[in-house]
Amino acid sequence: MSNISVDVLFPYYGDVGMMKKAVCSVLNQTYPYWQLKVFDDGYKSSEPATFFNKLIAKEIEMNGKSRISYEKNAKNLGANGNYRKALAKATSEYYVMMGADDMMLPNFLEMFIKRLKELGEIDIYQPNVQVIDENDQVYLPLVDKIKRMVMPKYGGVFKGEKIAKSYIHGWHYFPSIIWRTKSAKKVGFNTNYGVVQDVNMGLDIIQNGGMLYFDKDHVTFSYRRHLKSDSSIKALDGVRFAEEKAFYQIKAQQFHKLGWYKAEKIAKRHVFSKLNALSLLPKAIISKNGQPSKLLWHILN
Repeated sequence: MSNISVDVLFPYYGDVGMMKKAVCSVLNQTYPYWQLKVFDDGYKSSEPATFFNKLIAKEIEMNGKSRISYEKNAKNLGANGNYRKALAKATSEYYVMMGADDMMLPNFLEMFIKRLKELGEIDIYQPNVQVIDENDQVYLPLVDKIKRMVMPKYGGVFKGEKIAKSYIHGWHYFPSIIWRTKSAKKVGFNTNYGVVQDVNMGLDIIQNGGMLYFDKDHVTFSYRRHLKSDSSIKALDGVRFAEEKAFYQIKAQQFHKLGWYKAEKIAKRHVFSKLNALSLLPKAIISKNGQPSKLLWHILN
């Protein structure tokens, strides 16, 4: 197996300082065969463009070419739209859709390549992650304690209903996943979803016979959890959970057609989605934009 290139797709809109930390974590990878493709979703400051242009010039000066590309969208596409644009631009066999405030540990790509060479092919590669706050401190908030309750108890290869039963709870960490490009492009990002599009994509791949590898023994990625994230804001006003409920209903029907009756039952009950809503209820009560009544409805129905 020759040197395998990995696309680091980088949809960006947000804090410049955290973005720079994320980019530096890519530059510090021990595995050198990557391309960083940045898709600026119309961020109003010119600082990101200046930052990336300097990096590109430095790469060209040192190597004669750059592994980094940068483009700014003419208009804001939103998260799903920018994800779809980024996926369309993926050209390597594998890619990761990295969050602009997360950080790879130095051996993130190297560990993936090691597992890929052992197995030959992987559709979804989920490393173990550590959760960090706004100050880069490792911690474990309640939502991530809940995730650990439903994720597989051991690492390895998973397929079919066995992994669908747990994956539907959303225990994965989307910005840390390395995807097989052709498997992801086959299903794409569903335009009906603004928050759970990543869960849907993973399940669509699994429903198509795809294989997931969970590298539980190796923590190689730092996932940032903070209240200002898109998913957190949409959770407090009930938008996320309304979308989740519709998503679970659709997945239950699809699982039934596949004969995955245990997965169907889990989708219908979506217990851990309700627990997540319950964990956010106190914040929704005190938040200016919180809608506690909508969270409560989700919990009870």
